[in-house]
Amino acid sequence: MSEVLSKQPPTQADLTQIRIVLVAPAGPLNVGSVARVMKNFGLSQLYLVDPQCDYLGAEALQMAVHADDVLKTAQIVPTIPKALAGCEYAIATTARTRGFNVPLDPPETALPNLLTSNPQQPIRQTALLFGPEDRGLSNQELIYAQQFLKIPTSDAYSALNLAQAVTICCYELSRVARTFCPNSTLSSYPIESSLENKTPALQNTPSSAKQSESSLSSTANAPIIKEHEDQPRANLEEIERYYEHLESLLLQVGYLLPHTSASRMRKIRQLLHRASPTSHEVALLRGMIRQIEWALSHSKQRQT
Repeated sequence: MSEVLSKQPPTQADLTQIRIVLVAPAGPLNVGSVARVMKNFGLSQLYLVDPQCDYLGAEALQMAVHADDVLKTAQIVPTIPKALAGCEYAIATTARTRGFNVPLDPPETALPNLLTSNPQQPIRQTALLFGPEDRGLSNQELIYAQQFLKIPTSDAYSALNLAQAVTICCYELSRVARTFCPNSTLSSYPIESSLENKTPALQNTPSSAKQSESSLSSTANAPIIKEHEDQPRANLEEIERYYEHLESLLLQVGYLLPHTSASRMRKIRQLLHRASPTSHEVALLRGMIRQIEWALSHSKQRQT
């Protein structure tokens, strides 16, 4: 019997490769609640960037309940780039752009991009970023992400608690993950069924089967980032080193000025993020920069 059970196909895509990154969390109750909801929905990688609270204190453990293992294995890092080390894709949550002119996608559009949609492809590390409770992510913190997510809320009171925002995103990740598996059906998700169809659950009838198929296909048609077939996508460390190298060169030649470089580099980041480059392509771009630097240095030598 155990052998038969072990051969059963999974009911949803693996979520353990997704990192939940909390930037400077201040409330231990929130951190504990986040750990609990992560375990509820099958996520296990918690990263805390410069935490401002005792994440292993009594309050955090009280809210985590049986998810204390998520807290105890949490990775503590000083910066967002450290939290994203080894990741290939990152989504940042935000309620407003503060002049950071980028599209804000709802959870159902953005979150599928954190999953590996093809089981034949290697699992890739991805991350979902949440800002501090009192201010959210700043523009400088948002630049490390390739996509930006906003949870739709009422205009009367739009601010969500940190743990509430994580809960909504973890639920959506779990829901979408089920559509990536052939033996998954919406009947195993009565909450979604009742929300969409106003009934407790889908019945096994031809019409409801069509509704189930339609709902699955609409979610599956969300814009999944496609993997390059022959080359792995560049991880965020490689891309960040390229940005630093490029900014240094553009400052050197006068294209960027110190007081405007941040805003211009944000636009350049958005451009490259849309391209989803491979490691080979990033290496190619850095090779161009090195050649330009070499030409500049030799030109100066000839002039002197």
